[in-house]
Amino acid sequence: MTIETILDNIYPLLEESKQLVARLVKEVSFPKGYILLKANKIETSIYLVKKGIVRAYSDLDGNDITFWFGQEGDPVISMKSYVSNQKGYEDIELLEACTFYELKISDLQDLFLKDIHIANWGRRFAEKELIKTEERLISRQFRPAIDRYKDLLKDHPDLVQRVPLGYIASYLGITQVSLSRVRAELR
Repeated sequence: MTIETILDNIYPLLEESKQLVARLVKEVSFPKGYILLKANKIETSIYLVKKGIVRAYSDLDGNDITFWFGQEGDPVISMKSYVSNQKGYEDIELLEACTFYELKISDLQDLFLKDIHIANWGRRFAEKELIKTEERLISRQFRPAIDRYKDLLKDHPDLVQRVPLGYIASYLGITQVSLSRVRAELR
């Protein structure tokens, strides 16, 4: 997936604006198991997934709670660092060897001041991330596990082939035993 495609999927940019962003992007790769973003650290970059899959998780009393998966085309970001320049609360682990487009937050913020189209892109990016977070919260709070699993299959059908079931169960807010029951019920 090209950087131009990913940028346009977030919010279409004029070609000139897109090239300004693309010039600041650096392609980076890391192995499976690498922790890309760390909790309690101010992150200085955002990443856009070119290839691979990641998970966001937080530690709760010694248990990793997975609350998000990202794959090709998705942004990987600590919103707290991006918006407020504060320490984030999540760790991002690579579940496969991954290649990313890395963009320094400070470089992007400089572009916001110089190009209204890029500033609008940044606004739409933050709005879309807020909506995705809100949808995950509402789903987890109010929808039964079987419906959350069906949504996962509908929205990300390849995820269950690429992600260990323990992480999927954690993401759904259920045990692996409950996930097995849900999967059996759907067969």
